[in-house]
Amino acid sequence: MKTARERLYKPVLAVLALACMVLSGMAHRNLAQERVRMKLTRLSPPENLPPVLAFTTVALGGFRGLIANALWIRASEMQEKGRYFEMVQLADWITKLQPHIATVWYHQAWNMAYNISVKFDDPNDRWRWVQRGIELLRDQAIKFNPEQTILYRELSWFFQHKMGQNLDDAHFLYKESWYKIMMEALGSGRPNYDELLNPTTEEQKKRVAHLREKLKLEPAIMKKIDDTYGPLEWRLPETHAIYWAFRGLEHGTPKDRTTVRRSIFQSMQMAFHRGRIIENKVYKRFEFGPNLDIIPNANAAYEKMIADDAEMRDNFKTGHKNFIKDAVYFLYTHNRQASAASWFKKLKEEYPGAVDANLTMDEFAVAQVTEQMGDISHDRTKAVLQGLWETAFYNLAIGEDDQAAGYDRLAQKAYIRFQQSTSSSVGRVGLPPMDLLRRDVIDRLLAPDSGVGPELAKQLRTKLGLAAGENTSAVKPEDAAMAQGRPTQHVPYKGSATNAATNAPAGGKAPLKIISTPIPE
Repeated sequence: MKTARERLYKPVLAVLALACMVLSGMAHRNLAQERVRMKLTRLSPPENLPPVLAFTTVALGGFRGLIANALWIRASEMQEKGRYFEMVQLADWITKLQPHIATVWYHQAWNMAYNISVKFDDPNDRWRWVQRGIELLRDQAIKFNPEQTILYRELSWFFQHKMGQNLDDAHFLYKESWYKIMMEALGSGRPNYDELLNPTTEEQKKRVAHLREKLKLEPAIMKKIDDTYGPLEWRLPETHAIYWAFRGLEHGTPKDRTTVRRSIFQSMQMAFHRGRIIENKVYKRFEFGPNLDIIPNANAAYEKMIADDAEMRDNFKTGHKNFIKDAVYFLYTHNRQASAASWFKKLKEEYPGAVDANLTMDEFAVAQVTEQMGDISHDRTKAVLQGLWETAFYNLAIGEDDQAAGYDRLAQKAYIRFQQSTSSSVGRVGLPPMDLLRRDVIDRLLAPDSGVGPELAKQLRTKLGLAAGENTSAVKPEDAAMAQGRPTQHVPYKGSATNAATNAPAGGKAPLKIISTPIPE
């Protein structure tokens, strides 16, 4: 006969087992909710997965990881051997097996944009692979992993570095191709936010759909970025580097957000230095210039980063100081004297040690140039001055009159400073008269065999008041010798850039109607 203990033993174990099962179920439910909240797993295949990915996710189950590991090891071996093309197929399989591992995606994209593209000599072939790398991150990786900040950072880097910098021999084709893509998407140089945010016509709706579906650009976010950092040039890659880094700010840890914030900072520097398109309508091409209109917003971004990032505060302060210096110089060379003076005052107030307290703005701008001249070097000084005037006259020819005037003014001041510093040795190291140096530069730019070309030369002659086929060569032999740099007694420049009727060299033309008001020596 069983004792009471024996009779109760099994029922008690059953009750304990049942209690454990209940507690285990409750714990499992809580853990599953936490995994979903922390985005550690997906309990069911996402709706946006294509059929192949949905099939492998369900059919292979836990074996997906083992297969992906084997493929990853094989892909690493191929990378070490430089067999990048074979890696493409393997990486494609890995992304299908493990679509939610960000590392696979950006390694695959990097392989296309950097490793495979440079295997081709034809710039168009290179652009196709760079474009594929960008599309892989933008159209697939971020779609399946919208919370992965690293993917936004990598996509931003492709625009900033691969397309925006000049380290790839085909970088200009990348910029030109992207320019055409954005011209087609926007229909003009600047986004019309009234139309993009509230489209009414079929054409406007198609344009918005194209931006969202093809380029993955949200007009509302574009406007927010323009209001915060702009006005930006959306036909240039650095603006898109800012866009994707900005999108990354919405996700990730504070450390992740610091990384993409620095991407915005770096891309803004690029946009400031060369974020404006200068269209050369004569030769149907475009060039780049500084985007001076973003200076106030760029300054505000610097100040915010200084306030927000204690770890990098000193580095950002150094960058901010150099940014204001560049702002003063660029504004000065673009003939925006009042704005340049305002920022020069800010530089002195915020960074007292950055420049000498008694230094004037003119002296500061000239000093930026004279650093390149060396100590009383006649040849180096003449080369720098001629470079400034070549820049001035080229900008004059393509219609950039303010920039032309700024460079002309800077060249005049640099010339005067050098002449004053060598006043005791004029016969040995002095420069030719300013008017003759200018004439020499003009003649070289107008030369049929080595100048700017017939169409641009025609525009330059029109700006300078010269007749067709005419140049400034009608000067006396000794004046021509001076223009070539042979030592001569210095003759003060008294010609007027706005009055061509005074101070004509004997036997030659009067000083030309050049660009800006001359500065007395």
